[in-house]
This record gives sequence, structure tokens and C-alpha cells, in this order.
Amino acid sequence: RDIVTGAPVACKGRKESKRKKEKEKERKKEVKEMSVLSRDKILEAIKDGEIKIEPFDEKCVGCASVDLKLSNEFRYYKQALNVVPVKEETDFLDVTEKVVVEEGGYYLLLPGCACLGITVETITLSSGLCGLLDGRSRFARLGLSVHITAGFMNPGISNKQVLEIYNASNQPLALYPGEKVCQFVFLRMDGNSKYEGKFAVNRF
Repeated sequence: RDIVTGAPVACKGRKESKRKKEKEKERKKEVKEMSVLSRDKILEAIKDGEIKIEPFDEKCVGCASVDLKLSNEFRYYKQALNVVPVKEETDFLDVTEKVVVEEGGYYLLLPGCACLGITVETITLSSGLCGLLDGRSRFARLGLSVHITAGFMNPGISNKQVLEIYNASNQPLALYPGEKVCQFVFLRMDGNSKYEGKFAVNRF
């Protein structure tokens, strides 16, 4: 209050502090709401170094994801009747064999069968971004599941993406290296972290 009149006097410092806190609150709210990056935000994050895609083709950037291409390397499951223990220490390399498709060729995936593939591109994310890997609808309608499960991609990764491919149709499907078979969706996290687990480095 004014010491002469006794009238209430607005405290400028308190008002500015309150406005600052409100702005900070709104900023945090906006970050939380902006979970999936749009095309513009993806390109912005690439420019800022938060996302690295090697090799990068801007034509592969969609409205809210980036299409990734299939490599010529595949792993098929060995024909055996041995029981495979589903445990942490079980290594997929022990139950699969690697094959490389020659230029111009394709990998034939029979009905009801699965194989592993890998992307041409290496994805590198900052500690504030994670992602989701999924198939494309045009191929899903042919009965192709490009990623059976484990579609979450951790923050801070820097590797190619291993694909768990399955043919759910009743017809053989030819998988062509270089085809854009999957898409990567980028998510901005509320906080920062980095994956340092078993698959931080590609094993394929």
C-alpha cells in the first residue's frame, strides 16, 4: 500500500514473476502436447542435429513420418525341431542364418513364415527423441507385417533398424531390396534419456 494514501500498489516484480511462471508452464504444456513430429518439425530436427538419417532422401519424409528402405540382407529361421528357450540370454543369431540378395533379386517369404530384415538407413536420435517403427498400409494390405512387435525405438540410438517380417497371407511374397517397406515416427519426450542396452550396436 501507498505509505501516504494507504491505497494498494501493484507489485511489478511479483507480476513479472507470475507471468514468467505462467509462460514456463505453457511452454512445458506445449512440449508435452507436441508428441508426434510433423514433416516440418522432422526437417527442423534434422537441421538442428536432433535427428540424423544416413543416407537421407527428403522425398522419403511424409506428413508425420520417414519411410525407410529394405536392405539386401536377410536372416531366415533355421529348420529344426529344437526347442528355443524364450529367455533374456537367448541370441537370435543362434537360431537364424544370414543371406544376402544379389542385385536385381528378391527374398521369397512363404505364407505363414517369418524372417528378419534390416534397413538401409542408420537412424541417430538425440536424448530427447524416441520413435515408433511400423509398416506401410499398401504392403499390409498384401498380408505383409513388417514389424511383428517391439516397435518402440529408444532415445539416443544410432543404428539401422532390424525388421521382424511376417507373411500373414496365403501367397508367397517377394521382398525387394531398396523398397520403402516401413516408416519411422518420431516422438518428442518429456525429459531426456539414452538407450545403452544390448542392441545399441547393430548385431545382424
